[in-house]
Amino acid sequence: MPCEIGLIGFGEAGAAFAAAGDWGARASAFDVASERGSVMAALGVSGPGTPAETLAGAPLVLSLVTADQALAAAAAYAPMLAPGALWCDGNSVAPETKRAAAAAVHAAGGRYIDLALLAPVGPAGIDIPLLLAGPAADDAVLALARLGFTNLRVVGSEIGRASAIKMIRSVMVKGIEALSDEMMAAAAAAGVTDEVLASLDASEVARPWPTRAAYNLERMATHGGRRAAEMEECARTLQSLGVEPVMTRGTVLRQRAAAITKEQAA
Repeated sequence: MPCEIGLIGFGEAGAAFAAAGDWGARASAFDVASERGSVMAALGVSGPGTPAETLAGAPLVLSLVTADQALAAAAAYAPMLAPGALWCDGNSVAPETKRAAAAAVHAAGGRYIDLALLAPVGPAGIDIPLLLAGPAADDAVLALARLGFTNLRVVGSEIGRASAIKMIRSVMVKGIEALSDEMMAAAAAAGVTDEVLASLDASEVARPWPTRAAYNLERMATHGGRRAAEMEECARTLQSLGVEPVMTRGTVLRQRAAAITKEQAA
């Protein structure tokens, strides 16, 4: 069976996609961690071999390495690509990093796709929402659809656009996680966890994000000074409980800056 996809990096994401799509020998994979070879074998994926063996003749490549290795992988393996092969960079990195990786791929005769994964891989599998950007994004959509991916959307021809959406979205998603950690540590230390969570449930109002974002920004502009002062007291509260107010200090700065910006505009 000819190889339809080469995977550079076969961690959680690569294994989840191969399993959900039942790729088997349609896929070839390489991972710097040699122990991943047993996972490849269990899924019927060709490997482990060298990067050159993995990429030889593969019309489509999915790069799923760690973020700090995304650019290095593109630079190292691009010369091994088949002419015109699609390099789909699914790593969570900045748009500038994606553009640098694209330069390496294009210089070697490949076609680079800025690919953004917008949900945890485990539960979603090949139904994961994928954003694609780049001159060859439409071709990548067709190739990925043949492998079973069901939720594909092209967001433009400019490399870095899909990554920008992912990175900026992560400011909120990962920020909420970090705020939750800070809040729960303080609530536990104060012995008020149940009351804090119940009060949040009682005040929660479901709004679409465009409405919610506009409302939040208006509140900050109107009351940022007062809210910054309140959040300074929140920071003191956390410190008294032995919780470092890392996120809370950032909130003070943002609230105060919103108030100053409104004053300057007036």
